[in-house]
Amino acid sequence: MAQKVLGKALVTAKWLSEAVRAGRVGTSLRVLDASWYPPQERNARQEFKERHIPGASFFDIEECRDQSSPYDFMLPSESHFADYVGRLGVSNDTHVVVYDGDELGTFYAPRAWWMFRAFGHKEVSVLNGGFKNWVKEGHPVTAEVSQPTPAVFKAKLNTVLLKTFEEMMQNVGSLRFQVVDSRPEGRFRGTELDQGLESGHIPGAVNIPFHSFLTETGHEKSIEEIQQIFREKKVDLSKPLTATCRKGVTACHIALAAYLCGKRDVAVYDGSWSEWVRRAPPRYKVSELKRNKA
Repeated sequence: MAQKVLGKALVTAKWLSEAVRAGRVGTSLRVLDASWYPPQERNARQEFKERHIPGASFFDIEECRDQSSPYDFMLPSESHFADYVGRLGVSNDTHVVVYDGDELGTFYAPRAWWMFRAFGHKEVSVLNGGFKNWVKEGHPVTAEVSQPTPAVFKAKLNTVLLKTFEEMMQNVGSLRFQVVDSRPEGRFRGTELDQGLESGHIPGAVNIPFHSFLTETGHEKSIEEIQQIFREKKVDLSKPLTATCRKGVTACHIALAAYLCGKRDVAVYDGSWSEWVRRAPPRYKVSELKRNKA
């Protein structure tokens, strides 16, 4: 079973390059660049225009989100998502492959992967190793921007894969599900600022920084290595699990890693720490810095 799951959640650069060369990118296979960077550092859309995987379209995570929310990158409505991906040529029968150009190998692609799954799409994969390794391995790139034929996508939100603030609050008392936080250890412990936010974590959460699942080259680690990481942190993949981070992005790396191990139902707390730090009562924000001061 694990190999089947692996084959669906990840594709290799070799597999995708063969599909590109065979002209299979089209209505049945769509490739999406889901890169996002802080605007002062890099321009994802401009980089896409300059070079990308042939036949790929740009998946703009700034556009495909809830524009009315005070929190970054919250899921859009079903109709917004359906309309947006339909314009990218994605139907319910399309195999979608997502990637990004982050120097780590993969950063935002798992978020796009999770979004498709959250809206009921089953055939979605992450390019293992990302654009960085695609280029490194000598696969083709282009500046030619394709115009996909619009398609009809019907979205239905799978609430099993999503957790709200209210559900996270209830869980602090009930402990109905495990919580894994994918942020760096210092931000989780509360010893360093979380991009300007007060840092710390949700009571009862376990910390597994998302890059723990990536090799030095930026590929996903083996299933055995991933299982060992969860075991060492005493996370039981046979029991309910929710992932969180700062803004619901790297939490999706936890969901992807667990999926590779055969666990398909990891939920993501969409608001994550950005929402929690603003809405939760002080006693529900665990911080070593606060404790030391006290």
